[in-house]
Amino acid sequence: MHRTINHINQIVGDGFVSTVRFLSDRKWVRTPNPDTVYVGEGQFRYRVARDWCKADPSVHPVRNCHEMVLARDGRLFVVTDHPQNNILVFDRGGRVVDAWTLEFRGAHGLSITADGQQEYLWICDPHSGSVVKTTLGGDVVQQLKPPHQFGAYSWRMPFMPTETAVGPDGSIYVADGYGSQFVLQYDNNGELIRTFGGRGRRTGALDFAHGVAIDDRAGPGRETLLVTSRRQSCIKRFSLDGEFQDQIQLPGGFPCRAVIHNQFLLTGLCWSGAHLRPNSGFAVMLDEDDQVCSTWGGVARFSESGKLEQLASDFSCFHHVHDICADGDNNLYACQWNAGQTYPIKLEPAPED
Repeated sequence: MHRTINHINQIVGDGFVSTVRFLSDRKWVRTPNPDTVYVGEGQFRYRVARDWCKADPSVHPVRNCHEMVLARDGRLFVVTDHPQNNILVFDRGGRVVDAWTLEFRGAHGLSITADGQQEYLWICDPHSGSVVKTTLGGDVVQQLKPPHQFGAYSWRMPFMPTETAVGPDGSIYVADGYGSQFVLQYDNNGELIRTFGGRGRRTGALDFAHGVAIDDRAGPGRETLLVTSRRQSCIKRFSLDGEFQDQIQLPGGFPCRAVIHNQFLLTGLCWSGAHLRPNSGFAVMLDEDDQVCSTWGGVARFSESGKLEQLASDFSCFHHVHDICADGDNNLYACQWNAGQTYPIKLEPAPED
């Protein structure tokens, strides 16, 4: 039953994407400015390097570039939902140096983890309900069982995983962001430990639990789990055993996942303003106190007392930012959903005026 629900959701989602793309192509809805050169201000001002990517669409086509991660050797791994190449691997110069596929039609979540000197990818496909661990070359080494097989979900509950994060003890956290809105915690052998979140009115309930990430900025032993509750316009913080702690409000923004970069938290907003408003995504940076300190492609409006009141796109650059990746030189890479089958955009630090 849950696979049938997944298939229906896939059809509805594809129809929505096609409609928005049709309206955008005809300029019947507001579209981003393709000529914007700079975004952000001050020390967070970036040059938009649209020509960074050297991929050939006829060889390495994409539908949506959902997420990107950085390997230790400097290569950038991008997950796409094109079944010809679920993973594209770029060097820092934007050249494709590898590509492979699991033939997923909905490849979505991508995270990277290390076991000693060896690095691995975790990939989610909400369309098939798959969560797999692979080598960097694409060999599958582990696949998680769905919660139904542990008795944690009833047969009526869909499982459509969107994101993973790996904790310091090897636990794998899976966000069921398009399904039943739980976070599932597995041990490193793939046994289900617990579920938490889910729909409801509780402070720890989730609505579009799209992304998960480990926040390790407080140091070893003090890590927490950040879960985006996209429809609630916030990021919720949990202990690593699933206890709700607090939340970061992002009014008007619909975040995909949190990304920790040095002392900052980055997140792509797939939409802003009214939910599902076409082409209204952008990216934000929050400081160590969880306060918005920069926006790229949008604006943050504050009250006289300094409280964040509204996040809104300025339509200067992006369509729907699904993820932000940072490298060791503070370059940023914006992956987008429903952006005309385009590759990630690089943002390069610009000299201050």
